[in-house]
Amino acid sequence: MKQCIACDEVKPLSEYYRHSMMRDGHLGKCKECTKSYVRTHRAANIDRIREYDRARGKSPLRIANAVEVTRKWRAKDNRLSSAHRAVSEAISKGKMKRLPCERCANPKAVAHHDDYNKPLDVMWLCQPCHKQRHKELRSEGVVLYEAAE
Repeated sequence: MKQCIACDEVKPLSEYYRHSMMRDGHLGKCKECTKSYVRTHRAANIDRIREYDRARGKSPLRIANAVEVTRKWRAKDNRLSSAHRAVSEAISKGKMKRLPCERCANPKAVAHHDDYNKPLDVMWLCQPCHKQRHKELRSEGVVLYEAAE
């Protein structure tokens, strides 16, 4: 058990993030207080944090990791990259138009495929709505792609 330095509640150690520099090996704030602080700090310093994230994303190690993630993504099922390529080509040739998010009208939308066998049958969703759509599909037990064997 440990007392949180932010909310003063006594909670089990499982409610604290591990931190090797602390005497007991756990952070002084509980997980909920830490999450609250991080959300508040990010909102108050969003421009500086976004600039830091952009700079960090350009580091050679992060670029190499992104290349590896993309390679693995393409290896899972070639229908995924084929469908994405088909949408890109259709947009560039004027056969398809990029639309705002179908759920919230955010102008920054990406193409979402419910079925990769129908590459030009897409829903236009912003990133938050796209993530939500994938959660919905997972909860329904829908498998969007098969792993390569």
